[in-house]
Amino acid sequence: MSDLKTFIAGLPKAELHVHHVGSASPRIVSELAARHPGTVPTDIELLREYFTFSDFAHFIEVYLSVVDLVRTPEDIRYLTYEIARDLAQTQQVRYAELTCTPYTSVRPDLAVRTEPIQAGGTGHTGMAIEAYTEALEDARVGAERDFGITLRWIYDIPGESGIPAADATLAYAVDHGPEALIGFGLGGPEVGVPRPQFERHFDAARAAGLRSLPHAGETTGPQTIWDALTVLKAERIGHGTSAAQDPALLAHLAEHRIPLEVCPSSNVATGAVATLEEHPLKTFVDAGVPVTINSDDPPMFATTLNQEYEIATDLLGLDTAGIADLARAAVDVSYAPDDVKTRLRAEIDAYATP
Repeated sequence: MSDLKTFIAGLPKAELHVHHVGSASPRIVSELAARHPGTVPTDIELLREYFTFSDFAHFIEVYLSVVDLVRTPEDIRYLTYEIARDLAQTQQVRYAELTCTPYTSVRPDLAVRTEPIQAGGTGHTGMAIEAYTEALEDARVGAERDFGITLRWIYDIPGESGIPAADATLAYAVDHGPEALIGFGLGGPEVGVPRPQFERHFDAARAAGLRSLPHAGETTGPQTIWDALTVLKAERIGHGTSAAQDPALLAHLAEHRIPLEVCPSSNVATGAVATLEEHPLKTFVDAGVPVTINSDDPPMFATTLNQEYEIATDLLGLDTAGIADLARAAVDVSYAPDDVKTRLRAEIDAYATP
Protein backbone atom coordinates (compact mmCIF):
# COMPACT_ATOMS: atom_id res chain seq x y z
CA MET A 1 0.00 0.00 0.00
CA SER A 2 2.95 2.36 0.57
CA ASP A 3 3.71 2.39 -3.16
CA LEU A 4 0.06 3.06 -3.91
CA LYS A 5 0.03 5.93 -1.38
CA THR A 6 3.00 7.43 -3.13
CA PHE A 7 1.25 7.05 -6.48
CA ILE A 8 -1.90 8.70 -5.13
CA ALA A 9 0.03 11.55 -3.56
CA GLY A 10 1.48 12.58 -6.90
CA LEU A 11 -1.57 11.85 -9.05
CA PRO A 12 -3.13 14.93 -10.73
CA LYS A 13 -6.77 15.13 -9.66
CA ALA A 14 -10.13 16.85 -9.95
CA GLU A 15 -12.29 17.43 -6.85
CA LEU A 16 -16.03 17.75 -7.47
CA HIS A 17 -17.64 17.59 -4.03
CA VAL A 18 -15.88 19.92 -1.64
CA HIS A 19 -17.38 22.74 0.36
CA HIS A 20 -15.93 26.22 0.35
CA VAL A 21 -16.00 26.95 4.09
CA GLY A 22 -15.69 23.26 4.94
CA SER A 23 -12.32 23.12 3.17
CA ALA A 24 -10.72 25.57 5.57
CA SER A 25 -7.75 23.88 7.23
CA PRO A 26 -7.05 24.38 10.94
CA ARG A 27 -4.43 26.95 9.86
CA ILE A 28 -7.08 28.94 7.96
CA VAL A 29 -9.78 28.57 10.64
CA SER A 30 -7.31 29.66 13.31
CA GLU A 31 -6.59 32.85 11.39
CA LEU A 32 -10.31 33.57 10.86
CA ALA A 33 -11.07 32.82 14.53
CA ALA A 34 -8.35 35.25 15.58
CA ARG A 35 -9.96 37.91 13.37
CA HIS A 36 -13.40 37.25 14.88
CA PRO A 37 -13.00 35.97 18.47
CA GLY A 38 -15.84 33.89 19.82
CA THR A 39 -16.72 30.23 20.23
CA VAL A 40 -14.30 28.75 17.69
CA PRO A 41 -10.86 27.97 19.14
CA THR A 42 -7.78 29.63 17.68
CA ASP A 43 -5.43 26.91 18.92
CA ILE A 44 -4.87 24.32 16.19
CA GLU A 45 -4.84 21.35 18.59
CA LEU A 46 -8.08 22.50 20.20
CA LEU A 47 -9.57 22.89 16.72
CA ARG A 48 -8.90 19.22 16.02
CA GLU A 49 -10.93 18.34 19.12
CA TYR A 50 -13.59 20.85 18.09
CA PHE A 51 -13.97 19.03 14.77
CA THR A 52 -15.14 15.81 16.45
CA PHE A 53 -18.82 15.15 15.84
CA SER A 54 -21.36 13.10 17.75
CA ASP A 55 -23.83 13.00 14.83
CA PHE A 56 -24.89 14.87 11.71
CA ALA A 57 -26.78 17.53 13.67
CA HIS A 58 -23.67 18.25 15.75
CA PHE A 59 -21.61 18.50 12.56
CA ILE A 60 -24.02 21.11 11.18
CA GLU A 61 -23.77 23.07 14.44
CA VAL A 62 -19.97 23.13 14.31
CA TYR A 63 -19.95 23.83 10.58
CA LEU A 64 -22.18 26.87 11.02
CA SER A 65 -19.93 28.21 13.76
CA VAL A 66 -17.07 28.21 11.26
CA VAL A 67 -19.31 29.74 8.60
CA ASP A 68 -19.91 32.61 11.04
CA LEU A 69 -16.19 33.45 10.86
CA VAL A 70 -16.49 34.42 7.20
CA ARG A 71 -17.89 37.92 7.51
CA THR A 72 -16.08 40.29 5.15
CA PRO A 73 -14.91 40.32 1.54
CA GLU A 74 -11.35 40.03 2.79
CA ASP A 75 -12.32 36.88 4.71
CA ILE A 76 -13.73 35.43 1.46
CA ARG A 77 -10.57 36.30 -0.47
CA TYR A 78 -8.28 34.85 2.20
CA LEU A 79 -10.35 31.68 2.66
CA THR A 80 -10.67 30.98 -1.06
CA TYR A 81 -7.06 31.69 -2.00
CA GLU A 82 -5.67 29.61 0.88
CA ILE A 83 -8.03 26.69 0.15
CA ALA A 84 -6.78 26.74 -3.44
CA ARG A 85 -3.19 26.75 -2.21
CA ASP A 86 -3.82 23.67 -0.05
CA LEU A 87 -5.66 21.80 -2.82
CA ALA A 88 -2.99 22.49 -5.40
CA GLN A 89 0.14 22.10 -3.33
CA THR A 90 -0.74 19.23 -1.00
CA GLN A 91 -3.34 17.25 -2.99
CA GLN A 92 -2.23 17.81 -6.60
CA VAL A 93 -5.71 19.07 -7.44
CA ARG A 94 -5.71 20.76 -10.84
CA TYR A 95 -9.44 21.44 -11.04
CA ALA A 96 -12.07 21.85 -8.31
CA GLU A 97 -15.76 22.63 -8.16
CA LEU A 98 -16.27 24.31 -4.79
CA THR A 99 -19.74 24.41 -3.30
CA CYS A 100 -20.37 27.88 -1.89
CA THR A 101 -23.28 28.98 0.29
CA PRO A 102 -23.58 32.75 -0.20
CA TYR A 103 -26.78 32.91 1.85
CA THR A 104 -24.77 32.48 5.06
CA SER A 105 -22.42 35.39 4.29
CA VAL A 106 -24.54 37.88 2.34
CA ARG A 107 -26.90 40.54 3.66
CA PRO A 108 -29.75 40.64 1.12
CA ASP A 109 -30.87 44.12 2.24
CA LEU A 110 -27.55 45.81 1.37
CA ALA A 111 -27.07 47.96 -1.68
CA VAL A 112 -23.85 47.71 -3.65
CA ARG A 113 -21.05 48.21 -1.14
CA THR A 114 -17.96 46.35 0.00
CA GLU A 115 -17.63 47.05 3.70
CA PRO A 116 -19.26 44.75 6.27
CA ILE A 117 -22.34 45.91 8.14
CA GLN A 118 -23.41 44.70 11.55
CA ALA A 119 -26.44 42.48 11.02
CA GLY A 120 -29.15 43.65 13.34
CA GLY A 121 -29.99 41.05 15.95
CA THR A 122 -28.03 38.22 14.31
CA GLY A 123 -24.72 38.69 16.08
CA HIS A 124 -22.66 38.61 12.91
CA THR A 125 -21.87 40.76 9.93
CA GLY A 126 -22.87 40.43 6.34
CA MET A 127 -21.78 41.78 2.98
CA ALA A 128 -23.43 42.66 -0.28
CA ILE A 129 -23.63 39.93 -2.92
CA GLU A 130 -21.56 42.10 -5.27
CA ALA A 131 -18.73 42.18 -2.73
CA TYR A 132 -18.99 38.44 -2.12
CA THR A 133 -18.84 37.72 -5.85
CA GLU A 134 -15.91 40.06 -6.45
CA ALA A 135 -13.93 38.49 -3.60
CA LEU A 136 -14.56 34.96 -4.90
CA GLU A 137 -13.48 35.86 -8.40
CA ASP A 138 -10.41 37.81 -7.26
CA ALA A 139 -9.24 34.77 -5.31
CA ARG A 140 -10.01 32.40 -8.18
CA VAL A 141 -7.99 34.41 -10.69
CA GLY A 142 -5.11 34.79 -8.25
CA ALA A 143 -5.10 31.08 -7.41
CA GLU A 144 -5.04 30.05 -11.06
CA ARG A 145 -2.16 32.44 -11.69
CA ASP A 146 -0.15 31.43 -8.62
CA PHE A 147 -0.97 27.73 -8.17
CA GLY A 148 -2.13 26.54 -11.59
CA ILE A 149 -5.51 25.38 -10.26
CA THR A 150 -8.78 26.01 -12.08
CA LEU A 151 -11.77 26.71 -9.82
CA ARG A 152 -15.46 26.69 -10.59
CA TRP A 153 -18.36 27.44 -8.25
CA ILE A 154 -21.59 25.69 -7.27
CA TYR A 155 -24.02 27.88 -5.29
CA ASP A 156 -26.06 25.77 -2.92
CA ILE A 157 -29.21 26.33 -0.91
CA PRO A 158 -28.77 25.66 2.82
CA GLY A 159 -31.79 23.40 3.09
CA GLU A 160 -32.36 24.02 6.78
CA SER A 161 -33.13 27.69 6.01
CA GLY A 162 -36.01 26.79 3.71
CA ILE A 163 -37.66 28.72 0.90
CA PRO A 164 -36.30 32.19 1.86
CA ALA A 165 -32.77 30.84 1.47
CA ALA A 166 -33.69 29.18 -1.81
CA ASP A 167 -35.19 32.41 -3.16
CA ALA A 168 -32.08 34.38 -2.17
CA THR A 169 -29.64 31.79 -3.50
CA LEU A 170 -31.42 31.67 -6.83
CA ALA A 171 -31.23 35.46 -7.10
CA TYR A 172 -27.53 35.40 -6.19
CA ALA A 173 -26.91 32.78 -8.87
CA VAL A 174 -29.05 34.16 -11.68
CA ASP A 175 -28.78 37.93 -11.11
CA HIS A 176 -25.28 38.16 -9.63
CA GLY A 177 -23.62 34.90 -10.62
CA PRO A 178 -19.83 35.06 -10.92
CA GLU A 179 -18.16 34.25 -14.22
CA ALA A 180 -17.06 30.84 -12.98
CA LEU A 181 -20.45 29.69 -11.61
CA ILE A 182 -21.42 26.37 -13.19
CA GLY A 183 -23.93 24.71 -10.86
CA PHE A 184 -26.85 25.02 -8.46
CA GLY A 185 -26.96 22.78 -5.40
CA LEU A 186 -28.78 21.91 -2.21
CA GLY A 187 -27.01 20.98 1.02
CA GLY A 188 -27.49 20.86 4.77
CA PRO A 189 -29.71 18.44 6.69
CA GLU A 190 -32.00 16.21 4.66
CA VAL A 191 -34.38 15.12 7.40
CA GLY A 192 -37.39 17.42 7.30
CA VAL A 193 -36.14 19.13 4.12
CA PRO A 194 -38.04 17.51 1.23
CA ARG A 195 -36.44 18.09 -2.17
CA PRO A 196 -39.67 18.79 -4.14
CA GLN A 197 -40.22 22.13 -2.37
CA PHE A 198 -37.26 23.50 -4.34
CA GLU A 199 -38.49 22.42 -7.76
CA ARG A 200 -39.10 25.93 -9.11
CA HIS A 201 -35.68 27.12 -7.94
CA PHE A 202 -33.90 24.32 -9.76
CA ASP A 203 -36.07 24.82 -12.84
CA ALA A 204 -35.07 28.49 -12.95
CA ALA A 205 -31.41 27.73 -12.34
CA ARG A 206 -31.34 25.16 -15.14
CA ALA A 207 -33.11 27.61 -17.45
CA ALA A 208 -30.27 30.03 -16.71
CA GLY A 209 -27.74 27.42 -17.83
CA LEU A 210 -26.67 26.07 -14.44
CA ARG A 211 -26.27 22.37 -13.71
CA SER A 212 -28.48 20.65 -11.14
CA LEU A 213 -26.12 19.24 -8.48
CA PRO A 214 -27.98 18.59 -5.21
CA HIS A 215 -27.03 16.50 -2.21
CA ALA A 216 -29.42 13.60 -1.71
CA GLY A 217 -29.62 10.30 0.15
CA GLU A 218 -26.82 11.05 2.57
CA THR A 219 -28.81 10.69 5.80
CA THR A 220 -32.21 9.78 4.37
CA GLY A 221 -33.45 6.92 2.21
CA PRO A 222 -33.50 6.32 -1.54
CA GLN A 223 -36.69 8.33 -2.06
CA THR A 224 -34.71 11.53 -1.49
CA ILE A 225 -32.47 10.55 -4.41
CA TRP A 226 -35.47 9.73 -6.59
CA ASP A 227 -36.90 13.16 -5.75
CA ALA A 228 -33.61 14.82 -6.69
CA LEU A 229 -33.60 12.97 -10.01
CA THR A 230 -37.24 13.28 -11.01
CA VAL A 231 -38.14 16.67 -9.53
CA LEU A 232 -34.84 18.60 -9.41
CA LYS A 233 -33.50 16.90 -12.57
CA ALA A 234 -30.17 16.18 -10.88
CA GLU A 235 -27.21 15.59 -13.21
CA ARG A 236 -24.95 14.35 -10.40
CA ILE A 237 -25.88 13.32 -6.88
CA GLY A 238 -23.96 14.52 -3.86
CA HIS A 239 -23.30 11.48 -1.63
CA GLY A 240 -26.23 9.25 -2.64
CA THR A 241 -25.24 6.82 0.09
CA SER A 242 -28.66 5.23 0.49
CA ALA A 243 -28.89 4.34 -3.21
CA ALA A 244 -27.38 1.01 -2.21
CA GLN A 245 -30.71 0.13 -0.56
CA ASP A 246 -32.65 0.28 -3.84
CA PRO A 247 -31.63 -2.01 -6.74
CA ALA A 248 -33.99 -0.19 -9.12
CA LEU A 249 -32.34 3.11 -8.26
CA LEU A 250 -28.86 1.66 -8.81
CA ALA A 251 -29.99 0.36 -12.20
CA HIS A 252 -31.40 3.79 -13.09
CA LEU A 253 -28.20 5.59 -12.11
CA ALA A 254 -26.13 3.10 -14.11
CA GLU A 255 -28.36 3.21 -17.18
CA HIS A 256 -28.50 7.01 -17.31
CA ARG A 257 -24.83 7.43 -16.31
CA ILE A 258 -25.66 9.70 -13.37
CA PRO A 259 -22.59 9.93 -11.14
CA LEU A 260 -22.50 9.72 -7.38
CA GLU A 261 -20.05 12.04 -5.62
CA VAL A 262 -18.78 9.64 -2.95
CA CYS A 263 -17.16 10.95 0.25
CA PRO A 264 -16.33 7.92 2.46
CA SER A 265 -14.78 9.55 5.55
CA SER A 266 -17.50 12.18 5.66
CA ASN A 267 -20.18 9.48 5.63
CA VAL A 268 -18.62 7.76 8.62
CA ALA A 269 -17.94 10.99 10.54
CA THR A 270 -21.55 12.13 10.24
CA GLY A 271 -23.01 8.70 10.97
CA ALA A 272 -24.45 8.17 7.51
CA VAL A 273 -22.42 4.92 7.39
CA ALA A 274 -21.35 3.02 10.50
CA THR A 275 -17.82 2.10 9.38
CA LEU A 276 -15.62 2.38 6.32
CA GLU A 277 -15.84 -1.38 5.89
CA GLU A 278 -19.62 -1.04 5.50
CA HIS A 279 -19.43 1.80 2.99
CA PRO A 280 -21.46 1.03 -0.17
CA LEU A 281 -18.82 2.29 -2.64
CA LYS A 282 -18.16 -1.21 -3.98
CA THR A 283 -21.89 -1.82 -4.33
CA PHE A 284 -22.12 1.26 -6.53
CA VAL A 285 -19.19 0.23 -8.69
CA ASP A 286 -20.37 -3.37 -9.02
CA ALA A 287 -23.77 -2.05 -10.16
CA GLY A 288 -22.11 0.01 -12.89
CA VAL A 289 -22.90 3.38 -11.31
CA PRO A 290 -20.37 6.12 -12.20
CA VAL A 291 -18.58 7.36 -9.07
CA THR A 292 -16.12 10.06 -8.17
CA ILE A 293 -14.04 10.22 -5.00
CA ASN A 294 -14.21 13.41 -2.96
CA SER A 295 -13.38 14.87 0.44
CA ASP A 296 -16.51 16.98 1.27
CA ASP A 297 -15.28 19.01 4.29
CA PRO A 298 -11.81 17.49 4.63
CA PRO A 299 -10.25 19.24 7.66
CA MET A 300 -13.46 18.82 9.64
CA PHE A 301 -13.36 15.09 8.96
CA ALA A 302 -9.59 14.78 9.51
CA THR A 303 -9.04 13.67 5.94
CA THR A 304 -7.69 14.79 2.57
CA LEU A 305 -8.55 13.92 -1.00
CA ASN A 306 -5.42 11.75 -1.07
CA GLN A 307 -6.70 9.81 1.93
CA GLU A 308 -10.10 9.37 0.30
CA TYR A 309 -8.38 7.87 -2.73
CA GLU A 310 -6.47 5.55 -0.39
CA ILE A 311 -9.74 4.43 1.21
CA ALA A 312 -11.32 3.85 -2.19
CA THR A 313 -8.26 1.90 -3.28
CA ASP A 314 -8.65 -0.39 -0.29
CA LEU A 315 -12.44 -0.79 -0.61
CA LEU A 316 -12.24 -1.54 -4.35
CA GLY A 317 -8.95 -3.46 -4.40
CA LEU A 318 -7.43 -1.14 -7.00
CA ASP A 319 -3.98 -1.07 -8.56
CA THR A 320 -2.38 2.05 -10.05
CA ALA A 321 -4.35 1.67 -13.29
CA GLY A 322 -7.63 1.55 -11.37
CA ILE A 323 -6.66 4.57 -9.29
CA ALA A 324 -5.85 6.53 -12.44
CA ASP A 325 -9.24 5.52 -13.84
CA LEU A 326 -10.92 7.05 -10.78
CA ALA A 327 -9.06 10.30 -11.41
CA ARG A 328 -10.08 10.26 -15.09
CA ALA A 329 -13.71 9.62 -14.13
CA ALA A 330 -13.79 12.81 -12.06
CA VAL A 331 -12.43 14.79 -14.99
CA ASP A 332 -14.92 13.26 -17.41
CA VAL A 333 -18.04 14.04 -15.34
CA SER A 334 -16.84 17.47 -14.26
CA TYR A 335 -18.03 20.71 -15.81
CA ALA A 336 -14.51 21.91 -16.47
CA PRO A 337 -13.82 23.79 -19.71
CA ASP A 338 -12.93 21.42 -22.54
CA ASP A 339 -9.32 22.59 -22.69
CA VAL A 340 -8.90 21.96 -18.96
CA LYS A 341 -10.37 18.46 -19.33
CA THR A 342 -8.05 17.66 -22.22
CA ARG A 343 -4.99 18.97 -20.41
CA LEU A 344 -5.79 17.20 -17.14
CA ARG A 345 -6.56 13.87 -18.81
CA ALA A 346 -3.25 14.08 -20.67
CA GLU A 347 -1.45 14.85 -17.41
CA ILE A 348 -3.06 11.84 -15.70
CA ASP A 349 -2.20 9.61 -18.64
CA ALA A 350 1.42 10.75 -18.63
CA TYR A 351 1.71 10.27 -14.89
CA ALA A 352 0.13 6.80 -14.93
CA THR A 353 2.17 5.49 -17.86
CA PRO A 354 4.99 3.26 -16.56
